[in-house]
Amino acid sequence: MSAYAIEMRNQLVGLFGIVERNVYLTKRYILWDVAFMVWTIANTLTIVFIARSAGLAPAAENTLATRLLVGATIWAFLGIIFEFMTEIVAWERWEGTIEYTFMAPLSRFAHLFGQGAFAVLYGLIRASILFFAVAAFIGIHAPNANYGAALLLLALASLSFIGVGIMTSVLPLISPEKGAQLGFVCQGLMLVVSGVYYPITVMPEWMQWIAKVSPATYALRGDRASIIYGAGVAWADVWPLLIIAVFATPVGLVVFKAGERHAKKHGKLKRSG
Repeated sequence: MSAYAIEMRNQLVGLFGIVERNVYLTKRYILWDVAFMVWTIANTLTIVFIARSAGLAPAAENTLATRLLVGATIWAFLGIIFEFMTEIVAWERWEGTIEYTFMAPLSRFAHLFGQGAFAVLYGLIRASILFFAVAAFIGIHAPNANYGAALLLLALASLSFIGVGIMTSVLPLISPEKGAQLGFVCQGLMLVVSGVYYPITVMPEWMQWIAKVSPATYALRGDRASIIYGAGVAWADVWPLLIIAVFATPVGLVVFKAGERHAKKHGKLKRSG
């Protein structure tokens, strides 16, 4: 086996090690996850119930409720990725392992992508529970839904989400006090421009241009078409996600490494202030 193959194997082992560690951490705090799941379902219900107040015909009401539910579900999925990526440094500080992790013989790409891979898997499970629980409670019908296409597009969008999440994960490094909160501000800004609960066409034109660089815009558009109308994966939604993923991940790694150097230089790596 060549030296390159050995190194690749070691990095993959490290990547799966990050995923496995997060599985154990999730199991440790499983009751908190259950509580948060209940809160997420309740919060989503407050949004989807808006469809019943619109005074529409039953078919139109069902379509509106489905649009709102898809938006809330994908936003919850994206929120999980942002939460796990933004709090990657906080988790290390809480567990007292930040110095060991950052000194481990593991590339920063494998470290961050391992965190992102777990976030995607965990987010898909939570998003599925959320969607079907709310749909059953409200009585939403989606007889033409193409769930396979919706999941495929969401998996593809996850690559872009991870790249953007890596960028925000640097914030707690450079600002231990308020960095995590600023990460959630970035998440909220993406919420505004991506058309989570409304078409992006209702926004000012300059905001519509910003929406074009948000991966959530294409995930929402494609998944709504798949679940409401049974559409397949459209190339018009795929190629922007691919471009964003290709650019976001390398840029995110560069930004994170710069933040890591800054934290080590100024003694912020282990601070919990």
